[in-house]
Order: sequence, then C-alpha cells, then structure tokens
Amino acid sequence: MNNRFIRACRRERSDATPVWFMRQAGRFLPEYRKIRNQHSLIDICKNPELCAEVTTLPVDILDVDAAILFADIMLPLEGMGVKFDITDGVGPVISSSLGDPERVHSLSTLEPDSDLPYVMEAISVTKKLLGSRVPLIGFCGAPFTLASYLIEGHATRDFVKTKKLMYNDPETWHVLMDKLSTSMGMYLKAQVDAGVDAVQVFDSWVGCLNPADYRTYVLPYSQHVFSYLRDRAVPRIHFGTGTATMLPEMRQAGGDVFSVDWRIPIDVAWQKLGYDVAIQGNLDPAVLLGEGDLIKAKTADILNRVGNRAGHIFNLGHGILPETPKENVRQLVEFVHEYSKPERI
Repeated sequence: MNNRFIRACRRERSDATPVWFMRQAGRFLPEYRKIRNQHSLIDICKNPELCAEVTTLPVDILDVDAAILFADIMLPLEGMGVKFDITDGVGPVISSSLGDPERVHSLSTLEPDSDLPYVMEAISVTKKLLGSRVPLIGFCGAPFTLASYLIEGHATRDFVKTKKLMYNDPETWHVLMDKLSTSMGMYLKAQVDAGVDAVQVFDSWVGCLNPADYRTYVLPYSQHVFSYLRDRAVPRIHFGTGTATMLPEMRQAGGDVFSVDWRIPIDVAWQKLGYDVAIQGNLDPAVLLGEGDLIKAKTADILNRVGNRAGHIFNLGHGILPETPKENVRQLVEFVHEYSKPERI
C-alpha cells in the first residue's frame, strides 16, 4: 500500500509528503458531476457501490495519497431523529431546528450499525475497490458544528441562536453536546471496525468561539469523541477553521494530527501545537483558482516552512472550491510529491 499518509500521521519519514484534499470527490470533477446529474448526494451516500465509485475517483484521477469516504456529516443525525435536506448551493437545511429543552431531550442516541448500515457497507465495498492502493479515511462532524446546524437550522455567519442557547441555557446545551459526542464517538468506532484506516473529526464552525468558551462549552465533548478510539490503533485527525487562537485548547481536546487553515503560517501553528503531533494543511483553496506559478510558489512556501520535519500532510485549509480547474489540482499533487522528495531537501 502507498503508506505515505499513515506514516506522516505517525510522524515517520517517507519518500514524499502525502497529499489529499477535503471535497476531493466534489463538484470540480467532471466525472463526479456526471454522476450527480443522475443521483442526489444522499442517494450516492446510501448506495454503497456508487459511494465507493465516487470515493475512489480522486485516487484514479489525481493520484492523491488517501481516499476519504464520500458521505456527509449530517447523515448520523437522521438516526438521532432529525429530518434534514441537503440543498445545492445552500448545504444542509433542517426544517425544524432545535432550540428548546424538550426537543433536545427527545433526541435519540445513534446506533451506528442499525441506523447507518449503508455507511458500514460502503466502507467495505470501498476498501475492496481501493485494494492496496491508498488508505481510507472515515469521518464525523464534531459536536459543536453539529449542534450549530441543529440550532441554527442552516449555515450561518453569526451563530446567534447557538450562542444564545449556550449562554442562556447551559443545562440544555450540555445535554445536547453529551448526546452528540456519545453518538459521534460510537459512529467513528463503528467506522474503524468496518475498516477505515484513519478518521477525521470536522469542527468547521468552532472558529466562531474564543478560547475560554471553547474550554467550557466544547473541549470536554471533543475529548469524549476521541475517547472512543483509545483502543483503536488508527490515526485521529482534528480539523477546524479559524482556530489560530485556540490551537493549544484543540490539542488538549485530542487527536494525533491537527488540520489548520491558511489564516496562520503552518510553522507557527506547529510550534503552538507542539512537535509531538502531526500537522495537516494549509493552502488557501482559492489559490487553486490562480496561475500555475502562483500555486507552486504558495505550495513551496508551505513545504519550506515545514522543512525537514516528519509529520506533515499537505492539504487545503478547507474544501476544494467547485470552480477549481481539475488540471490545477492534479498538477499540485505532482508538485508536492516532487518538491518534497528527501533527495531534493
């Protein structure tokens, strides 16, 4: 197997820096758009064979060093009793958002094998399709990000409803976060048992908090999620955006690899986290809309800042933008592999 990704997670040296991308099987690929013209996102997620096909597309087309299961962070919420739609151009939309204690207490605890059997089967089918080519990453949404979706009902910029519940009704907040962290921990554990080689916890919205609130309202629940994997020997990636001010707190919450965005230089972020963990990132996705020389210069700067230190996984600070030229992504992968060869350093 191409084990560059796993070796980097463990801070071991390999023949080149591994690279993969969030949303690497997304709308920027014509091959994916062709499938989406015939199937909804949820239909793909719930069809194990189709899910496996989409998951492996970037491996075939881009030569990335890891595949990430094609799914959505909202899927487990269906098993908890939440109805939602995923609308193109908008994202997840919850028709009846949570905001009162009664609705929070009515949420079920996820039973991954019975509530999400199609995810577990998709992992098995995908592993067979990948063979020994690259590792497969499973994932879940972090408790805070999922709680925000549940409370706001859709994507937001100000998180007023979320913070109002958090500050004004902390008892209900803690009940919600406990249910989510328990469910997500069990979900990740089930994915590992089904065959994924690593997991990533997406806390895409946690950057709206300050470090003190993170410690009080989020950190214990992220710790709870990661605690379910203590006896599972797989790398655990902790992803967030806008988290430059709370990296030490995220480190305390758990993970073996920390994914950082472009708002902080990667060498500064690694110093804040400590060199006994691996790091992932951190090119601005918008750079891939630029010319080839710009992309190479920005990429080289990140690789130069990392230097000769083992434990770096090249990625974007967030997902690939839909309008990104496929050729730019493919050339970026080639450049990272070539530029990071040990004999070149």
